[in-house]
Order: sequence, then structure tokens, then C-alpha cells
Amino acid sequence: MDAQVRVGIVGYGNLGRGVELSLRLNPDMRLVSVFTRRDPASLLTVDPDAPVHRIDDLESWRDRIDVLILCGGSKSDLPEQTPSLASAFCVVDSFDTHARIPEHFAAVDAAARAAGTTAVISTGWDPGLFSLQRLYGEAILPQGETYTFWGRGLSQGHSDAIRRIPGVAAGVQYTIPSENAIARVRAGERPELSTREKHTRECFVVLEDDADPDAVRAAIVSMPDYFEPYDTTVRFISAEELARDHTGAPHGGFVIRSGTTSASAGQTVEFRLGLDSNPEFTASVLVAYARAAARLAASGDHGAKTPFDIAPGLLSPKSPDQLRAELL
Repeated sequence: MDAQVRVGIVGYGNLGRGVELSLRLNPDMRLVSVFTRRDPASLLTVDPDAPVHRIDDLESWRDRIDVLILCGGSKSDLPEQTPSLASAFCVVDSFDTHARIPEHFAAVDAAARAAGTTAVISTGWDPGLFSLQRLYGEAILPQGETYTFWGRGLSQGHSDAIRRIPGVAAGVQYTIPSENAIARVRAGERPELSTREKHTRECFVVLEDDADPDAVRAAIVSMPDYFEPYDTTVRFISAEELARDHTGAPHGGFVIRSGTTSASAGQTVEFRLGLDSNPEFTASVLVAYARAAARLAASGDHGAKTPFDIAPGLLSPKSPDQLRAELL
């Protein structure tokens, strides 16, 4: 077995906590330290003895960390953090603003190539595992249509975007798929569906004391990429209601490719996820890609990568011989 991959966690919210939990299940990897913008003494980690340091101290850890797993939000954190940290470390992130992935990749790739590091971006389940299923579906069934449905579930990225709006004290957002649209796709109809026809979004928001609810609602429903393309409902609730009814993080969804291989043969491929904890599952994907990032870096394969660029075998702790014997 290779030496353990030395991992640093940057940011310790639900996703960072999930990464710590996942690392405990992967004997070939170990947590070196958590890095936070908060007071390290105030952080309650899963392992109370886990080292915690300030993000500002990262520079001195270059020789002690193989890969950093970045657990900030896609709205404001990762566009700055990933290229900045890729200039000194191998990194993995879960940047999930689909429309901006090309520009994020370009910025990270420039930094990583200049520094001789490896940076894996946009891992998780969408983008990430769902992206791979879309690729497989199109490659195998070139005559057809691909449909992606998310939810019903709590979206970390969209909830984070809500919480950054002035006047919002706390909040969560749920993505709700259209059951009618899913049924039509599974039946092989291959319908043309608009963004609004496939999903709706529902937000539960706790306002700050002096906030203007109309202004907050307008800021949410008009947010490009996140809410503007959808029918979005905003519900204002108390902090007590939020704590009572919205502390879980379920999610899931489907990728369905519906196509034909001849005039008489219709084919449907479906990949489904049902998650009790969105952040813990996303964190588990990040950890697998951190293993791949460390291996790529060790082989001298530098620059930015996406899940499309990484061979599946690099995600597994097993050797190629084991994989051929046990899983192929």
C-alpha cells in the first residue's frame, strides 16, 4: 500500500465536517489539519483532537500536505480560493455553478500549471458523478436526449447563496423535480422541457431584525444562474421553525438518457442517487478525488482537471491488479 495521503481541510461547515468523517473511513488517507477563518479554538471538530489552524497559516504547511480539500461555497469562496491555493498546493473543490465552470477551470489551470500543482475542480455529484453519467449516456446512445432531475432535496450551494444576501439571517433552499416530467422521460417520450418545466425551487428564510422582506424576496428570485431561471417560492419563517423543520440535508436525483439504437429498439439508461446527507455524500466524492489528485501530482500530471479527465481506477485505494480481479 502507498504511504497515506496527507489531507488538509479548508473551511469547516457541513461539507468540511463530512470530509473529516469520510477520511476516517479511508485508511490510506489521513487528516493533517483543518484550516479556518474562524478562531481555531472555537471550532468543534468530529475528532476533538484534530489539529485546527488559521487559513492565514497555510503557507507554512506546504511540505506537510499532499492535497487540500476546499469546502467553501461556490458563490464567493471557491472562485478566489481555488486558483489562489492551487498556486502552492494540490487542491480539490466542488465548484458547482455550472455556467461558470469554463472560466473557473481556466483560472485554476493557469495557476496550477505555473506552480506545478494538480487541481481537481467541480467534483461531487452534480457536477461530478452526474456529469459522468451524462457523458456516458451521450457517448453510448448518440441518438437520444439526456435529462437531469434534482431532488426533492436541500441544495448546499443554493442555500449558501441565500445566506449571503443582505438581510438574511439564515435559510435553506429545496429543489423539487416535476413528477410528470420524470414519468414522461421514463416512458421514452423524449419531451422538450424548459428549465421551469423540470423543477421548482422553494426557499425558507429567517430575516434579520431590520430586513425588508420584499427586498430579500426580490434579490432571491432574480439571482442569475441560481433562481432566476426557475419558479421560486420564498417563505419567511422563524429561527425556531428553521431549527425544528430544516436541519437535515437530504437530496438526490436522476440522470436519464433516452435513445434509440435502431428503428425498433428504444434504450433507456438511468442513474439515481438517494441521499440522507447531501454534504456527507459530496464530501465522500471529494475525498475519492483527493486520492486521485495526489496520484496525478506524484506522476507529474499537473494543471486543472475535471472528473472527465480522471480514470476511475485512480479514485480507488485498490491496486490496478485488485480492480481487474475483483470489480471488472
